[in-house]
Amino acid sequence: MTNQDILKIAIAQSAVDLCAEPSDFEKSENVVVTSRENNGARRYLKLPFFCQLVSYGSGVVASVSPEFREIAENYINKYPVEHLFETPHLHVLNDALMEKGQKICFMAEYFLPDVDILRKRTVGDALKRTVGDAGPYEMRLLTQTDFADLYLPEWSNALCEKRKQLDVLGVGAYDGEKLIGLAGCSADCDTMWQIGIDVLPEYRKQGIASALTSRLAIEVLNRGKVPFYCAAWCNIKSVRNALRSGFRPAWVEMMAKPCEMVDGMNK
Repeated sequence: MTNQDILKIAIAQSAVDLCAEPSDFEKSENVVVTSRENNGARRYLKLPFFCQLVSYGSGVVASVSPEFREIAENYINKYPVEHLFETPHLHVLNDALMEKGQKICFMAEYFLPDVDILRKRTVGDALKRTVGDAGPYEMRLLTQTDFADLYLPEWSNALCEKRKQLDVLGVGAYDGEKLIGLAGCSADCDTMWQIGIDVLPEYRKQGIASALTSRLAIEVLNRGKVPFYCAAWCNIKSVRNALRSGFRPAWVEMMAKPCEMVDGMNK
């Protein structure tokens, strides 16, 4: 796949998730659509959305329940696109949402692989060591049956216990027989698999995360799927890993959730 192929697949999936048209994400003007349930959407999404904003860098597509349409239209057409996903403007949206029992909840940046720079990395790449192709630690390709005993706190980014059935592929780094790092991916939809990464604290800053992430991304592409990576704006470590691994920023999302849910998460 080319980078353009990968981007086209991601946009097509966002269109399914938001009940929009792929062309809506390439328009300079903003678009508001009505959210509804869709069996083709990413499997962890709870539809319909109350208020979901997505941008690939041009305009914003807002997918909303009917009662939030006016709020979304007023907001996305009031401020420049490049400032709609940040404060102070987000306070305006949050205040309006709260009047209907919602608050801004999840916000994240999503990354897609750049096939022009994506390659199998070794731990030695980051440390500028002279090591073999496999680096100082062994990397092993893992499948769903290998995950059974790995649903532990230290691997909670790579694997999701609540959705075990979606965890389909992984790459582990081993120091002898000790698992020290794990990249896993979940089959979140038919065309795209999401990558998560964990490394034990005492083994960090050796390039293990980027070696595992890039290796898994290549394995996913070899299976005809698009790997994608998600990170919060403030998670600098995760963003740096995405960039070192051959990923580049592709789109951003913001999601509203009921006030009681947001308040419960903050306790």
